[in-house]
Amino acid sequence: MRSRRLVVSAAALAVGIGLVPGTAQATGPATPGVSAPPPEGTPDAAPDATADEASAAESGSFRSPGEKTVRTALPSGTAKGGSAQASASASKLELGMWADIRTARSVSFGVNLYNGEPVPHEVTIAWGDGTTHQATVTGGDILRDVRHTYSRPGDYTISVTATDTVNHVQAVNQLQFSTAGSFFVPHAPTRLLDTRAGIGAAKAKVAAYTPVRLKIAGSAKVPAGVAAVVLNVTVTNTTAAGHVSVYPSGRERPESSNLNYATGQTVPNQVIVPVGKDGYIELYNGGWKAVDLLADVTGYFDRAADDGYTSLNPARFVDTREGLGTARGQVAGQGTFGVQITGRSGIPAGATAVALNVTVTNPREAGHLTVFPSGQAAPSTSSLNFTAGQTVANSVIVPVGADGKINIRNGAWAGTDVIVDVVGYYGAGSKAAFTSTTPGIWKGAPWRLMDSRRLPAGSWPCLAGGYFPMNLDSMNRGDLPIEAYVLNVTVAATTGAGHLSVAPDPYSMDAYRNGRPVPPPRPTSSALNWTAGKDVSNLVQAKPGPHEIVDLWNQSSREVHYIVDWFGEYDAY
Repeated sequence: MRSRRLVVSAAALAVGIGLVPGTAQATGPATPGVSAPPPEGTPDAAPDATADEASAAESGSFRSPGEKTVRTALPSGTAKGGSAQASASASKLELGMWADIRTARSVSFGVNLYNGEPVPHEVTIAWGDGTTHQATVTGGDILRDVRHTYSRPGDYTISVTATDTVNHVQAVNQLQFSTAGSFFVPHAPTRLLDTRAGIGAAKAKVAAYTPVRLKIAGSAKVPAGVAAVVLNVTVTNTTAAGHVSVYPSGRERPESSNLNYATGQTVPNQVIVPVGKDGYIELYNGGWKAVDLLADVTGYFDRAADDGYTSLNPARFVDTREGLGTARGQVAGQGTFGVQITGRSGIPAGATAVALNVTVTNPREAGHLTVFPSGQAAPSTSSLNFTAGQTVANSVIVPVGADGKINIRNGAWAGTDVIVDVVGYYGAGSKAAFTSTTPGIWKGAPWRLMDSRRLPAGSWPCLAGGYFPMNLDSMNRGDLPIEAYVLNVTVAATTGAGHLSVAPDPYSMDAYRNGRPVPPPRPTSSALNWTAGKDVSNLVQAKPGPHEIVDLWNQSSREVHYIVDWFGEYDAY
């Protein structure tokens, strides 16, 4: 089948611009969307109020007002040429400071030398990591947009010293800054929530249009202060259609969704979600009837951690239909097989966890798969659920065993084929940090990126057999390298079977607007699979091309709709 693509205007492809927010599916009331972006530019003066920790973390802006300045008189011998214009005791020099999150590990910093005498001041910025920046600023002026990248995420004290050697005055102020990014900590698959058994919540179904609160920090040895958590969330015992949205406690419920379900379905999906300041998240049942919810933790993100992320072009590691990566033939019921992860596709021996897309096809009866580290007993958790004859995929992040392997267990009583695509890995040698904050644009994840159902007539991007180049460059203002985007992709309005592939695009949007580039190679991996009449979601850790474009490939003979929600990104610095 010949590849087809649809190129829409730059405004429609720019994230959050020209796309009308929409709900993940038809059931459930809509939630107000995110607010409009604030005006661009750095303020001429830092605010005279210090934002509290929660506000700073959400807005991405940290402040230290000028009244916190400590002034010191210098020895008279430090004067430069001529008499002093003002005595040290009469000086009113104040340093108003602000620091705005720029990426997962970098900052844009500014300082206003309030009331300083109009003479040169030697300014030293100590970043709190042993490095400094020096500049000369005239008193009363502003030093703007000084950028710094920390080697690792963390909490830092930024100190500024301004020295007026004409008037024998030195002024010092400090600002507490926390990076937006965090590194990854693998966690043995552990069940945190099962409303059927009363684990993590009451032993009762979650009512329609109702959230359930789940404690993350302090559960299963997950420490306090974690930034985000990796969960496999499953909905079961459904008696009507609906969707589930997972979001941090203390935030307004977003319009994004994590998984969709129909009557009688059991549906899993992996979730990477920020954790609220109180250590909780919320799982909202957006369906017409009550459901049971399960959640299994497989990792979390913490500024004190060591493992960054490295994305890969999706690579097929296992296909039991062909004997790739394991024995040829279906995995027997209750059977387990191992998969070598390290030493393949450039994954180093030090990798501590791997990001996968796992697909089940041709199952003989209903069941589930469990993916877990080698060297351990199979946990009582699930990675994906399936019914007889169903082809279904789910994203999985799982720790790698000491021997560099993972295990996959078929929890059904009959055989099934299994396909495993690797999309990235975590380890101390990887530098990309995860962030769910988009400072200066929106407060943070999750939020709706696009909904093709809301595009104008004739702008449908989901052509049968074609690909849609989705421009994500406006996310990082064109100058920040992104290792991968964390997206929840939903396919809706399906009228036949098919599957979706997500891959980096080698071209720029200018190439699409001004020419007709040869279509990129059609991907051989899949991100999600669907059948007629079913809305299907999956988490995708999408590696972008060199111009921040990700292609969505509709690998079917029928047109479909795409809904894409942003849950975060891995910044290369």
